[in-house]
Amino acid sequence: MAAITFIGLGNMGGPMASNLVKAGHTVTVFDLSKEAVAALVSEGAKSAATAHEAAAGAECVITMLPAGQHVEAVYLGDDGLLAKLPAGTLVIDSSTISPETARAVAEQATAKNIPFIDAPVSGGVGGAKAGTLTFICGGAEETFNKAKPILETMGKNIFLAGEHGAGQVAKICNNMLLAILMAGTSEALALGVKNGLDPAVLSEVMKQSSGGNWALNVYNPWPGVMEAAPASRGYEGGFLVNLMNKDLGLAFDNAVKNHAAIPMGSLARNLFELHAGQGNGALDFSSIQRLYKPE
Repeated sequence: MAAITFIGLGNMGGPMASNLVKAGHTVTVFDLSKEAVAALVSEGAKSAATAHEAAAGAECVITMLPAGQHVEAVYLGDDGLLAKLPAGTLVIDSSTISPETARAVAEQATAKNIPFIDAPVSGGVGGAKAGTLTFICGGAEETFNKAKPILETMGKNIFLAGEHGAGQVAKICNNMLLAILMAGTSEALALGVKNGLDPAVLSEVMKQSSGGNWALNVYNPWPGVMEAAPASRGYEGGFLVNLMNKDLGLAFDNAVKNHAAIPMGSLARNLFELHAGQGNGALDFSSIQRLYKPE
C-alpha cells in the first residue's frame, strides 16, 4: 500500500480517490470544496488545508483538475508542487489538458528527477465509481509500469499511448468522437420520436444494428430510456457540457496546429457551444438532446 495524495475531488476525482481508500492506500485529499473533502474523510481519507500540506510525505501525487491553467497553478512556478516534492515522487495527472501543457509539466518534473505521466481517463462518472475507467497514459515506460498498479485500483484498461503528451492527444481524439456520437444519437432519436416511435424501442433497434454506439449502450440521452443515465435524472451530474466544450476546444486548437481537417469535430464544437450558451453548461453533455427536444 502507498501514501497517496489526491488533489481535485470533482465528479470524477471524488470516486477515484474513494476507490484508492477502499483499496487500503493511505490517501490524503485536497479540494476547494469542503463538502467534497468531508465526503472522502468520512470514508477514511485524511484531509489537508493546502496542496503542499497534502503532498507532504506522499509517495504518489495524483491530480484530477478542470483545465490546464489549474494544472499549471498546482505544479509549476516557485510555489508549485514540483518545486517542493522530493526527487522520486511519482506524479500522475489525470486532468484532460493540452498536450503542450502536459509536456511543460513533464519537462520541469524530469529536470527535478520526478517521474511524471499524463494519464487522462475515459469512462465517465459511472466508470469512476465502479473502478472501471480507461487510463490513457503518456510518458516513459518505466514510469508507466510504476504507476500501473495504482491506476489499476481505479481503472480496468490501462494504456501507454506514447511519450509525454500522447495520453492527452489520444484523449482529445476520443472525446471529439464521443461528442460527435452523442450529437448524432440525439438527432436520430429525435427524428424517430417525431415520427411516433417509442424512444426505448428505437434505441434497442439501433443498439442491435449498425447504428449502435456507446451513447446508446450505456448513456442514452433520451429521458426515461436508461434509468442509470443522467438523462433520467434531469441531466444532473456526469460529464458537464462546459467540460466537453473545453475538450472540443483542445481538439480544435490541436487540429489547427497540425493542419488537420475536422469538419465533424468542428460542427460538434459549435453544437455544444450553442447548447452551453442556452444555459446548459452545468448539465451533463448528453443534455445536447434538448437541442432536438426542447423541454
